[in-house]
Amino acid sequence: MNIVLWIVAGLLALAFLAAGLMKVLRPREALVTSGLAWVEDFSPGMVKAIGALEVLAAIGLILPAALDIAPIFVPLAALGLVLMMVGAVIVHVRRNEYQAIAPSAVLLLLSAFVAWGRFGPYSF
Repeated sequence: MNIVLWIVAGLLALAFLAAGLMKVLRPREALVTSGLAWVEDFSPGMVKAIGALEVLAAIGLILPAALDIAPIFVPLAALGLVLMMVGAVIVHVRRNEYQAIAPSAVLLLLSAFVAWGRFGPYSF
């Protein structure tokens, strides 16, 4: 199970690192034209903050455990991603973007799985 948790955490880290960097590095208008219509509801600073949190969470999923420095940050990062994905699902429901709910829900469940595993029976 430890290997499965590492794989899921690694995949989550890659996904959130890519998504976060995209939000941090691209202007809001470019994000809207690329299909992220939800950013219209947020200020450019808020979109950058969301992206920065995603990048930090991606780092927090891997580095603390890999370096064996404060590995408690791994489940905390996963829990933070759970909360972010709950917010994402709520935003998509409010905007009637039902096609975007499924990816957010999958990321929520995977993050919850890592949080459960690393807080619980498979902690470091």
